Amino acid sequence: MNQKVRTTAIAVLAGMSIFLTGCVSTQSGGSEQGKVMVEPVMPDYKLEITLAKLNEILSSADLTQEQKARFHYDRGVIYDSVGLRILSRIDFHQALKLQPNLADAYNFIGIYYTQEGQFESAYEAFDAVLELSPEYDYAFLNRGIALYYGQRYELAVADMQSFYSLDPKDGYRALWLYLTESAQDTEQAKANLEVNQAELVPNAWSSVLVDYYLGKKSREAVFSAAKMGLSHPNEYAERLCEAYFYIAKIAQEQGQYSDAANYFRLALATNIYDFVEHRYARIELAKLNSIMQQELQSQ
Repeated sequence: MNQKVRTTAIAVLAGMSIFLTGCVSTQSGGSEQGKVMVEPVMPDYKLEITLAKLNEILSSADLTQEQKARFHYDRGVIYDSVGLRILSRIDFHQALKLQPNLADAYNFIGIYYTQEGQFESAYEAFDAVLELSPEYDYAFLNRGIALYYGQRYELAVADMQSFYSLDPKDGYRALWLYLTESAQDTEQAKANLEVNQAELVPNAWSSVLVDYYLGKKSREAVFSAAKMGLSHPNEYAERLCEAYFYIAKIAQEQGQYSDAANYFRLALATNIYDFVEHRYARIELAKLNSIMQQELQSQ
């Protein structure tokens, strides 16, 4: 399945479409850093128009509690997509005050708790999502990520296995299952990934990333594949955000900390705020900086 691993399902605004536009470029250079660069994606004016309409509706329209909750949630999604996390969080909390059973809002709040390292609160938020909506598959991903960064690896693997089992053809699910499993046993995780690869859609972008993890494609091949079969203006930037993150994770695993840190920085530079890879690149970078600082002090 060609779906990108985002932290939530696509939010559909009634009568409104949200598009982000941006241009991309490549720069030639040494292959070691895979000198593929992308200009940061900038919000389109359509996004600002949508926000203005939502602000007007919320301030002047005669809405039911449920309608107000939905509009606060929708505005929160837009704020999140452009990196305005505090405003987004305010809207999600307001949505929950108006409609306490809004699973989507709990999902976002859990993500923010994870990014802030408040893991117990994150677990509670994702538990609430699954209690309200047991079939909410991305809650398994997001709770698994929270457990992974909270170093509760056995539980993280269990959630990622649940997430993976719901769509074994999705390479992103296979990758996150690998990442959580490798925290306990890298060799076994790689063996499992090799088995899971057989279920993936051949030549899909996410399958290319899995091939890289299995040593079947080089970094250069990954960056070349990122340019192929693009269907919308920002897709190249989105793919690079993902490639940078997953390449960084392998470099980190191999002890190439400086290399990994550079790729995490590149992932952040894309401004694809609502991609899971962008959300957690900052956590990874902070961890790497701490490791490299400790190494310098020991030397």
